[in-house]
Amino acid sequence: MCLAVPGQLLSVTGDDQLTRTGKVDFGGIAKEVGLAFVPEAVVGDYLLVHAGFAIGIIDADEAARVFEYLEEIDRLGSDTTGKP
Repeated sequence: MCLAVPGQLLSVTGDDQLTRTGKVDFGGIAKEVGLAFVPEAVVGDYLLVHAGFAIGIIDADEAARVFEYLEEIDRLGSDTTGKP
């Protein structure tokens, strides 16, 4: 299974569409990602990132929903009582 994770674009480096990169915030951790697949991305956008590349742009509401789902998965995974 492949998972794309949302993050918010903080800054952009480079002018060439193929080599342009951006710093993306993933809940407090910032990583540099490739922006070749989302040439229209601007600072402030929420991006779906997979394997170091932004593969799509999503709106803030959708990003918030994904963050909620990921938090729920984390809570479920940390339940050591064995109860569903």
